[in-house]
Amino acid sequence: MTTDAALAQTGTDERQDLRNVAIVAHVDHGKTTLVDAMLTQTKAYGGHGENEERVMDSGELEKEKGITILAKNTTVFYSGPHAQEQAGAEQVTINVIDTPGHADFGGEVERGLSMVDGVVLLVDASEGPLPQTRFVLRKALNANLPVILVVNKTDRPDARIDGVVSDTMDLLLGLASDVAEENPDLDLDSVLDVPVVYASGKAGRASIEQPADGGLPENEDLEPLFETILKHVPAPTYDAEEVLQAHVTNLDASPFLGRLALLRIFNGTLKKNQQVAWARKDGTHKTVKITELLATKGLERVPAESAGPGEIVAVAGISDIMIGETLTDLDNPKPLPNIVVDDPAISMTIGINTSPLAGRVKGAKVTARQVRDRLDQELIGNVSIQVLPTDRPDMWEVQGRGELALAILVEQMRREGFELTVGKPQVVTREIDGTLHEPMEAMTIDAPEEYMGAITQLMAGRKGTMNTMANTGSGWIRMEFSVPARGLIGFRTKFLTETRGSGIASSYADGFQPWKGDIEYRNSGSLVADRAGTATPFAMMNLQDKGTFFVDPQEEVYEGMVVGENSRNEDMEVNITKEKKLTNMRAASADSFEGLTPPTRLTLEESLEFANEDECVEVTPENIRIRKVTLDSSERMKEARKRKNAAQS
Repeated sequence: MTTDAALAQTGTDERQDLRNVAIVAHVDHGKTTLVDAMLTQTKAYGGHGENEERVMDSGELEKEKGITILAKNTTVFYSGPHAQEQAGAEQVTINVIDTPGHADFGGEVERGLSMVDGVVLLVDASEGPLPQTRFVLRKALNANLPVILVVNKTDRPDARIDGVVSDTMDLLLGLASDVAEENPDLDLDSVLDVPVVYASGKAGRASIEQPADGGLPENEDLEPLFETILKHVPAPTYDAEEVLQAHVTNLDASPFLGRLALLRIFNGTLKKNQQVAWARKDGTHKTVKITELLATKGLERVPAESAGPGEIVAVAGISDIMIGETLTDLDNPKPLPNIVVDDPAISMTIGINTSPLAGRVKGAKVTARQVRDRLDQELIGNVSIQVLPTDRPDMWEVQGRGELALAILVEQMRREGFELTVGKPQVVTREIDGTLHEPMEAMTIDAPEEYMGAITQLMAGRKGTMNTMANTGSGWIRMEFSVPARGLIGFRTKFLTETRGSGIASSYADGFQPWKGDIEYRNSGSLVADRAGTATPFAMMNLQDKGTFFVDPQEEVYEGMVVGENSRNEDMEVNITKEKKLTNMRAASADSFEGLTPPTRLTLEESLEFANEDECVEVTPENIRIRKVTLDSSERMKEARKRKNAAQS
């Protein structure tokens, strides 16, 4: 915390009654559950009822998938025994940013870190630090943010608290050494002097004293965590002589107020009905009026008359404002730097639905203008993606951090009533010193040791190189690989199959390396319908020894539609609409279709993983289908010959 002497020299003051902190962790290490407990114990919301848990994950997809997709802020008001002791105030406002744990949503993490003065790092008491832990820690150290380590889920039966703390400290030491080369202002001594809190977010308990492995923290509430936050996260500093500077870090919408800009005030005071300068990304300035100012209280936004330095508020009245822009003084505008995020690594094409079954869903959005407008809208609030034109006016290339992030975007559009054609994900390459380079991923895999051979073989086929392997002593092994990002396209399904659903795999971006060569994504072909019609049970009974079907009997199909997976490594055109010839002779026994194997229904992510290079995914509000890019069989044969001749020449 800044000393009085330092304040006198720099001319800055502190908001002792305020703390801004982000909670970061790997997927499923308990961030959102811990925030729920903080809200409950400060009486900001009703608490852990059976249907009230994970209240911060309010989105429909977040609830379904059990992950955080968008960074969200909430405010708790702490007036416990440590408020006066640590902050010199009767009540301390703590703004908490709940960030995603998946590396594909890293842009949300970077936005969250731009709003805070400290980081609470959650690490699972059994799994320890994983790839996303490394990613968010590196970002926090680059921003010179102090870190509080919280070992969560100490009551897990397989908890190994000592080992997890040791692993995390080793990770901190390694990252601090790397970051110090890029950030000479980093204080290595303070980085390694990290306070440790032991917690069970689900039980709402925390302790400074380490509990036994598999035991609950001794304290019956989260007071030790609040005390540590007040003690180790510095109060926001500001210059009392500086003009207004408020940075837009997120966007929201209200049915009554329109677009809301969420921003952190770094200097000055923002007031309702105030006229300010809106500093845009293109360098221009515009005079705007703050028609409404909203502060956060628990889970709600409430009207406010003014807000000061360090506060995180929402403003209305600026319809076109974007993330990264600044509200500043009219007479002496001083914009803040834009938010910088890592470059995209994965891309895929998104365009209008061009299949023969397009437009069948009543009220669906099918025009190129509607798709383009929706992608433009996504650019406003999602700093992690880019939308680029293609050689077709009804199709665009969308680039993002990972396959999951792009699949989430398509799924959201599908639920909003769009019909789309989505191409197979590809990697975003770049040329460095005249050589083609591709993005790499550092992958960590935890799995039972009996699957080590299968995992090693699977990764080798995707050009993965093993860096380290460790046996935890509990029958599980941890392997770390360096693998091309494109090698992870379609990896998840095969990995879960090979490990019987027991393996855990996660990764983060790890720079660029020279192109690693061709990768075979799957060793099976597709069953492709050779004509339009309706799938018949008779045809499916005769074809089911060829592979697995994706369609139900009596489902409408069209030429070029992928109706199943061939057991052989080649595509096969099939007549799935064939009907039994009728005669005037009665069979000795009636036809029985009881032996027809139920079809496999692929989700959107599984469909994107399954699709081959010459295939794409048709997405409608009611159906997800895989199809050939070129539907006509003779045209596909001509294209295949051209590719073969080009390869030979």
